[in-house]
Amino acid sequence: MKNALRVMFCSALALSANSYAAEPPQCRLVRMSDPGWTDIQTTTAIATTLLKSLGYQTKSTLVGVPLTFKALADGKSMDVFLGTWLPTMEPDLKPHRDAGAIDIIRVNLQHAKYTLAVPQTLWDQGLKDFADIPKFKNELGGKIYGLEPGDGGNNAVLKAIGDNAFGLKDAGFTVVASSESGMLAQVERAQRRNQAILYLGWEPHPMNTRFKMKFLTGGDDYFGPDFGDATVYTSTRKGYAEECPNVGQLLKNLSFTLDMENQIMGSILYDKMEPEAAARAWLKQNPQVLDGWLAGVTTWDGQPGLEKVKAQVAP
Repeated sequence: MKNALRVMFCSALALSANSYAAEPPQCRLVRMSDPGWTDIQTTTAIATTLLKSLGYQTKSTLVGVPLTFKALADGKSMDVFLGTWLPTMEPDLKPHRDAGAIDIIRVNLQHAKYTLAVPQTLWDQGLKDFADIPKFKNELGGKIYGLEPGDGGNNAVLKAIGDNAFGLKDAGFTVVASSESGMLAQVERAQRRNQAILYLGWEPHPMNTRFKMKFLTGGDDYFGPDFGDATVYTSTRKGYAEECPNVGQLLKNLSFTLDMENQIMGSILYDKMEPEAAARAWLKQNPQVLDGWLAGVTTWDGQPGLEKVKAQVAP
């Protein structure tokens, strides 16, 4: 009888332990892509802060969008990308998704915008639509300021030029590729000097409150309708959420808002805070989001996750 009770007790302990079993060892390090955009730095910093509080290790690699999807597809060097903007990134994503090499986990942000923008003063002068751009060739010096080479927004503008849409090719327009910080420095310089500039703009981003700016109409064929209205998705390498179900559950829970991202990005860009510090400060002020984000999520070693994270980031 004692032996039978001992077996039953040990079986119950094993069942309880298995219900909170740690993930496979290879899941402890979560590798994420950061293309250098502040909005994706923001969401990646949130995920990083949560994962570290849960006992995981993280690695963020600065890499452009085309190489991000290639890395996810090869399944060897990247696990997660929180910044799949569609439809803008569709040309880069499509071949890998169609090949079944990348999983789309969920929508993490809705009603983002991504298209060409100008200072309010230039808009007031008549540059309000893509069709107006050639009329302002002299003021703009024939330049459209973009992001890193290969970026989906750059490619959309290059395609419009190649198609001679709106007469852009005939007018001799070119794309000046840069980083996000480099492009925004150019925009700030131009606005300070009251000079004309045409550039890639998007929301969420604190540029929308820092600059007096307007998005151009008429770019639907290249950026999509409603000023490039975009949906942002979480993507992973094939099978990742099944291989690492606890991280997978966190990724399935994570969603963001425009206001949230604008606030954290403002801390990064203008208060000069490190992304993780900015994310942690925002979480301390908004701990209510943790209940939904950590539902069904455990620590790395299999303990309930919500209490552990709250104790560390939102005491």
